[in-house]
Amino acid sequence: MIPHAIIFDFDGVLVESVDIKTRAFTELYQQHGDEVMKQVERYHLGNTGISRFVKFRHIETEILGQPPLDEEGVERLAARFARLVIDKVVAAPMVAGAQAFLESQRGRVPMFVVSGTPSEELAAIIERRGLDPYFEASWGSPGSKAEHIAELLGLHGLDAGRCVMIGDAMADYEGALANGVAFLGRVASGDANPFPPGTKIFTDFSELPEQL
Repeated sequence: MIPHAIIFDFDGVLVESVDIKTRAFTELYQQHGDEVMKQVERYHLGNTGISRFVKFRHIETEILGQPPLDEEGVERLAARFARLVIDKVVAAPMVAGAQAFLESQRGRVPMFVVSGTPSEELAAIIERRGLDPYFEASWGSPGSKAEHIAELLGLHGLDAGRCVMIGDAMADYEGALANGVAFLGRVASGDANPFPPGTKIFTDFSELPEQL
């Protein structure tokens, strides 16, 4: 059965950029010392797929023990983070087989991106990488993946039961589950599988059949 749509996460699913984001998070807090950097890294890796804005607020109060960040403080951190990552994400390699898979589905199945990356930054990265012709639309933060999946299903009149979400984090899995969308997990070679038993997973796109 041809799916009504394929919804992709971006970092770690289409592009090998997860480590770039991890290094950026630790670099933001390097002035607080090694122990804080380790805590930040553990928190980030344990919560992949959620908005960096949520992470900044958590780190400030729960790890640094500081008062909650105001909007100006969050935006300041976000701007620094973006400067650390955008060019590197644009230059990062595609996940093996991802480009060929997108080409095989182009014009056949509507494709979308739902990511924790801020919407404008995500759109700019997709455009700079020359990937925008493959996708009907992209959604980024603010907003949860569950909210964005629900929005795109409604806007495009899609049958949730015939769509599939391809992600690498529990936030992707939970967003798909909340909307009755099938899920396929990407687990990079050597990484631990974060998904519940029985979840369909793959390492790279060469393992996927042309017809999901």
